[in-house]
Amino acid sequence: MTVTPELMNATAAKYRNGTLSIEDTSLEEIANAVGTPVYVYSSEMLKSQYLKLDKALDSLPHQLHYAVKANSTLAVLKTFAELGAGFDIVSGGELSRVLAAGGNPESVVFSGVGKSVEEIDFALKTGIECFNVESDSELMRISQRAEVLGKIAPIALRINPNVDPKTHPYISTGLKENKFGILQEAALALYQQAHADPNLHVRGVACHIGSQISDPTPLFDTLDQLLALIDQLADQGIQLTDIDLGGGFGVTYQDEASFDVNAWGIQVIERLASRGLTVSIEPGRFLTANAGVLLTRVEYLKPSGAPAQADEGHTDEGKNFAIVDAAMNDLLRPSLYQAWHGVLAVQEHSSSETRSWDLVGPICESGDWLAKNRILSLAEGDLLAILSAGAYGSSLSSNYNTRNRAAEVMVRGDSFRVVRRRESLQDQLSTEIL
Repeated sequence: MTVTPELMNATAAKYRNGTLSIEDTSLEEIANAVGTPVYVYSSEMLKSQYLKLDKALDSLPHQLHYAVKANSTLAVLKTFAELGAGFDIVSGGELSRVLAAGGNPESVVFSGVGKSVEEIDFALKTGIECFNVESDSELMRISQRAEVLGKIAPIALRINPNVDPKTHPYISTGLKENKFGILQEAALALYQQAHADPNLHVRGVACHIGSQISDPTPLFDTLDQLLALIDQLADQGIQLTDIDLGGGFGVTYQDEASFDVNAWGIQVIERLASRGLTVSIEPGRFLTANAGVLLTRVEYLKPSGAPAQADEGHTDEGKNFAIVDAAMNDLLRPSLYQAWHGVLAVQEHSSSETRSWDLVGPICESGDWLAKNRILSLAEGDLLAILSAGAYGSSLSSNYNTRNRAAEVMVRGDSFRVVRRRESLQDQLSTEIL
């Protein structure tokens, strides 16, 4: 199986007259003009996903803070900034990217467990919306830096609720065994400390329990815990104004149903309608994953197994390898998470016989693969699209094996433009000193 009906419905890539396209632009045209590997994004889908989430909370005071880590390309950030998005950052570098893309620093929340002095100072001087504090040591450091700079630091405590998000362990962030947040039993005392600190302005409470969540139940369990904490704080004279519910809304990679944001929004509104709180969420993957594809060409075919039989879906003996020009340095998710990405031929029909192929890259690692056991008709030189690559694709890419990072393209209707040029070897060497 290469692509499920659920994924075909979810992805921005669609066949038009036998050629895979994004919006009204042929992916073959882009590959011929720009080369491969190349990331391609749909501007229309980025916008539609954002508006879908925004509408789900329409009756509440709210702010969407796009999680920059999902895809930090400036053109993507600018697309969301123009829609009025705020941003969720986890480094000073991400803050610089938000500013370069025209984002409003007053709509930036700074999460992450390891904020440095330099990063805290940068954020204070820039005037961000809020620090999501993840430890008592971090709270102390932010207070100290605010005093030095003559600033009042806006803060929320990120709570670790010990709730299982039922997702991949690498992207679970709300259990006691995870490094993130402050355990609920320690939160009351830390809030009292922060409330008494003249260098801090206690704004709210934050939580983020994981990524690629399909079942909303853990999110509601978390929300109920946060509301109980807010009530306890109110009894002690500490009135919070903001509640950050995090993100983690799941998307379709194979046959999963995309997270039902409307049903989730109804229950969130029911719980918060009378609270007078401003609600924040931190979507990343939900906005970008299926808006992007990674285009790659087949360099070599290395068959050793028999052709696939219609009733098998796999070969009985041997392995067939399709060696493509993209690799784990371009798209790390399959190697890191054993993640499944759909694969489509850009040209819908091929005269080649059908086999079960493993798509592998040129990197000198057995873990360098993009897809396994995919039933495809392939010839050398064929152009393929790796689907659902808009999140944690380019942002996780590297120069392993001294490979240049891929170009990136934004599509708008029947036109496209390069929004990140292909990296050159000179780019890589320019930072090194002999």
